[in-house]
Amino acid sequence: MAQHKGNRPRWMLHLQAQVWRILMGIGMQLHRLARPLPPSPSFHRYIEATVSPLKGKFRLQFYVPKDYHSRKRLKGGKRYPCVINFHGGGFTLGTAKDDSRWAGCVVDKVGAVVVSVDYRLAPEFPFPTAVEDGADAVLWLAQHADELLLDPERFAVSGFSSGGNMSFTVPLCLQGELNTEDAKSGAGAGHGLDRGPEGEGEHRGSVPTQAHLLAPPQTTTTTTNTASNAALLRPGTSSTNAPTPTGSRIALTRQKSRLDRIAVLRQTGVSSLSLISSYKDGPSVSVLTSSSPLLKIRGIISFYPSTDYTQTREQRRQTCSRTDQQLPAVFTELFDDSYLQPPSLDLAHPWLSPGVAPEKMLRVLPDDVVLFTCEWDMLLAEGERLRDRLEKELGKRVAYHMVPGVPHGWDKAPNPIRESPGARQQYEVACRELRRMFDVDEEGEGEGDEGGD
Repeated sequence: MAQHKGNRPRWMLHLQAQVWRILMGIGMQLHRLARPLPPSPSFHRYIEATVSPLKGKFRLQFYVPKDYHSRKRLKGGKRYPCVINFHGGGFTLGTAKDDSRWAGCVVDKVGAVVVSVDYRLAPEFPFPTAVEDGADAVLWLAQHADELLLDPERFAVSGFSSGGNMSFTVPLCLQGELNTEDAKSGAGAGHGLDRGPEGEGEHRGSVPTQAHLLAPPQTTTTTTNTASNAALLRPGTSSTNAPTPTGSRIALTRQKSRLDRIAVLRQTGVSSLSLISSYKDGPSVSVLTSSSPLLKIRGIISFYPSTDYTQTREQRRQTCSRTDQQLPAVFTELFDDSYLQPPSLDLAHPWLSPGVAPEKMLRVLPDDVVLFTCEWDMLLAEGERLRDRLEKELGKRVAYHMVPGVPHGWDKAPNPIRESPGARQQYEVACRELRRMFDVDEEGEGEGDEGGD
């Protein structure tokens, strides 16, 4: 007898994720066989998780211009702009090498270093671990910018699909610990408006605590987390008896081992989040910690992101013009059941649904946003809603491109014969925007690795 999707045991979810990771890995190997071959990472680094209370290590993959290693040996004065990239896969599948064609294009056309983040995946590490790992990647690169020849004044973030979600939610996370009381009373109340280095008022990340929003865990590096795991839940619910809002995510009461251990760690673990703050610095966003120098995020490049989890999958599918091109339910159910835990998770959380994040938080994002959507994608409508909020309500400079006649993830086709049609052209559009953000001269830093796998 077939089990209802909401009653699948947790071990089955882990098994399904492992199987699909293997199959997706094969597909991405085929994708990388097409000529011209994309570059391989030049080197990697493992870093410790400090923002997430769930401790561990994850990997950063570095793609660098071809003069990088010689300049590093010479200890020259040149510093490279840096693009931090987050791969797709529903927070459940994928690796940091999946976007190697994008990385190669950025290295070649912009002359930047691309750092692709192998953030930890669900179901082993559910929400908000991926976002926390992304924040850790930014902070680690800020702390090691000198030795890596990175220019801390010229950073940007990019991502695809769920990684596109992270290109917004990681900067939101970097706004620092949440200040719930001031969020209730609005801008300017109490210390909901923090100040930049020169004293100018700048919001640093208060999250409203009205009925539809709850704050992430508040932690410090020296004391245990005083916020309960219920800080991630809908009001009036508990981790053991809460309803499943979408009807598909697995109830916590059926798996009391892994998810309960995560809940305990989120109650008692420590985090460096209390040491992080960010503020608007002209069109950019400056990120500070007590131990790292200033790092400036100039812009966001986001490809077909998920931005609004308050919309059910059925509501999203109804907005898609080509039902035959939609992402199959077997994937969307796996992604949601894996990442959106516990089942009572507040789906309007700013680290999950940037499209419905409070205006005060969205205002403290970089002014330059490059947003790509796909015509035959269930995420098209929510992408356009976020575009309108950023552009029309907040006055940000949004370079919006809807790619016609393509489904979600069209640029990652597992075709070993040729590149996905049009993908390189769209990447080059994004690279032109990056050159503008980074103030790269047309004759300047634009030579990169030609490499191959």
